[in-house]
Order: sequence, then C-alpha cells, then structure tokens
Amino acid sequence: MADWWVKNLDMKIKRQGEPPVSMHFLSDDDEDMMIEIYHNPPDAVPDYASMDPLLLHIAFKVDDVKAMQEKLIAAGATLHSYQLNPDGDEILILRDPWGVPIQFVKRANVMLSFE
Repeated sequence: MADWWVKNLDMKIKRQGEPPVSMHFLSDDDEDMMIEIYHNPPDAVPDYASMDPLLLHIAFKVDDVKAMQEKLIAAGATLHSYQLNPDGDEILILRDPWGVPIQFVKRANVMLSFE
C-alpha cells in the first residue's frame, strides 16, 4: 500500500518498520504533512471500502482533477464521485486499491495561505 501511495501520489517514505507491524510514515512531496500506514495484528483493518467517504478521507489539493482521475484509475483506484460545486470547487473522490477514500480538490477560492 505504501509503495502505491509513493508511486501514484508522490509521497515519500520517511521511516518504515519491519513485519508484523510494517509501519510506514509517508510525507507529501513538500513535507507539509505526514500520514502513517501500518498493520496492527491484534486489531482488524477497518473495512474502508464500505465506509462513506464523508466519515474518513484523505484530501489533496491538485491543479488538474481530471488528469489525477485518469492517472489513478489506470493505477488501480476506483471512482466514488466527481462534482463541480456551484461555487466552482471541483471535487473528486477515488478509492485506492485497498478502499481508502482519497479526495482531490481544485478550489475556486483558495482556503490556505500557501495555495
């Protein structure tokens, strides 16, 4: 899973551990954020594919939503939804091959100072 995120979402592995936990700390290309992916054998992995993406998703700002959709679907992601809001925000939600929802947004009006 970490390899897919590195290859397809331009993430970087900052630290990783050995099985059985197999933890991976991944940062974005600019090192502005980090997520951890790991397997904790005593606990079951949540059924992300059955969860509504509004309960949990990881969001990325992108310049070209449709290009990201084409790239990731070719890499094994699946489409959940696409919408162009009346305010001009373009929002795409895909699921990675493990069912984790990933949102890609191009905002009509920036929300963060570094956008």
